[in-house]
Amino acid sequence: MPTTSPVPEFSLIIIGDEILSGKRADKHLPKVIELLHARGLQLAHADYVGDSPDRITATLARAFTSGEVVFSCGGIGATPDDHTRQCAARALGVELALHPQAESLIRERMQDVAREQGTPYEPDRADNIHRLNMGVFPQGADIIPNPYNKIPGFSYQGADGGAVHFVPGFPVMAWPMIEWVLDTHYRHLFRQAAWVEQSVIVYGSMEATLTPLMEDLERRFDGVKVFSLPSVDHPQHGRHIELGVKGAPDRVALAYPELLTGLHQQGVKLGPELVRK
Repeated sequence: MPTTSPVPEFSLIIIGDEILSGKRADKHLPKVIELLHARGLQLAHADYVGDSPDRITATLARAFTSGEVVFSCGGIGATPDDHTRQCAARALGVELALHPQAESLIRERMQDVAREQGTPYEPDRADNIHRLNMGVFPQGADIIPNPYNKIPGFSYQGADGGAVHFVPGFPVMAWPMIEWVLDTHYRHLFRQAAWVEQSVIVYGSMEATLTPLMEDLERRFDGVKVFSLPSVDHPQHGRHIELGVKGAPDRVALAYPELLTGLHQQGVKLGPELVRK
């Protein structure tokens, strides 16, 4: 997204065998796109990673040095198939340690559960000691509050102003935690620059025929992206190409008429025009 000052890219990592095996359908990608769009931001890319410690570590190592704002969903629990906290520490080359604030919040949660069940809180009981592992984060991490059950996620600052923010895989927890991160740490980036897409439906043409026009527009209008979305069985338009430009409104206002002029010169049949903000 072009802006008057540098804006980090936002990306997403989704961790879990259950997604890649098809046992569960991913809901994070469309939701994160929605949360970013509501704030005038957009997602640059997403990675899906199974429960392989080596792959998770390699993916996180890239994230920490990318300069991007990265949201990582899943794998921060304390069961044997949860590897994210350990992999984050390996990728960073730091030790794991029980975060004091996380410990306090987890103990609060255990007391809440004991009270709800009408049983005494036993802090030294083996299962309660084990639950504290959910607050063992890479040294230097900051916590992300969890409004659902108080068990926090964590953030770690990466290189070049980027950061990786770790939240659970459960949407009921992950999504409000991601919103909190955006609203707390990145509010200064919201709608820093307007962004618009303007396109037209093109009938009876091929992408290869339209490519020279697209390349010419990107050369002539700095900061504008030209896109082509072909469809072969659209219920309304049938076989067609949606051809358009996207970028800052003032740049799109200059480039889009030139796109239409180029299409008219080719003699192609045009359909409805579309605008997205």
